[in-house]
Amino acid sequence: MPEGDTVWRTAQRLHAALAGAPVVTADLRWPGLSTADLRGRVTLEVVSRGKHLLHRMQGGLTLHSHLRMEGAWRIEATATLKPGWLRSPELRALVATADWTALGLRLGELDLVSTARESELIGHLGPDLLGPDWDAAAAARCVANLQTSRVPVAAALLDQRNLAGLGTIWTAETLFAERMSPWADASGIEQDVLACVVLRAHDLLDRSRRHVVPSSTGSQRRGESMRVYGRSGRACRRCGTTVRVAPLGVGRLDRLICYCPGCQGGLGPTDDGRRQGPLGSHGS
Repeated sequence: MPEGDTVWRTAQRLHAALAGAPVVTADLRWPGLSTADLRGRVTLEVVSRGKHLLHRMQGGLTLHSHLRMEGAWRIEATATLKPGWLRSPELRALVATADWTALGLRLGELDLVSTARESELIGHLGPDLLGPDWDAAAAARCVANLQTSRVPVAAALLDQRNLAGLGTIWTAETLFAERMSPWADASGIEQDVLACVVLRAHDLLDRSRRHVVPSSTGSQRRGESMRVYGRSGRACRRCGTTVRVAPLGVGRLDRLICYCPGCQGGLGPTDDGRRQGPLGSHGS
């Protein structure tokens, strides 16, 4: 699933293409939205909030979308838009100005609401790691709140009610950088230590949003971009121990997480210890 840095870049591209111009064509291929008429409305701004996209239009309307696992927004020149795009079964939304057309493909969510009601869709989110109102201290308190009692810190970071924008890539990279086990009890971690974790997550996302290829190492070259994510079965870049992947084992937040037993406190409690071969994704 695209994470906060990718969604932020998507919002920037959509804003650059659509803002300030009236919509000349709109086609929302979503239950309950197919008859919506957006023609003539001027795009005021397109912004991200965590993993959500908010396309705000003149007249107090917001087109909200979430990419989920496979979604994407593509920008094409309106004058040369190929007819095949209109026939694509993957097309969920089309918003066009005279110059540019935004194509929403394989979107996971699509809503059209009054801008005043945006909170009904995103009000549950915690502090946005890339938001203009970012507050590291408030974010650390959210991660340590009662909702995370007896929950692994990785699950607490992945819970969008605590922090908005983190997924498994940047959760894994953050905890590796801080030498913290993904399974450490979030409620038992000192506040100043959690503050360092949250600051690290913000720093990683903030630097990554400037580049098309997500990177924690500073390199965008294939096979060199990540320190632990996608590198299970390979040697840790820091200590040489074999990087592993294991489930967090926590209900709806149960995800596979990459980590280094040598740098992060030993074998995880949900890791069976069996030999793992290289996965070959996001770095080698």
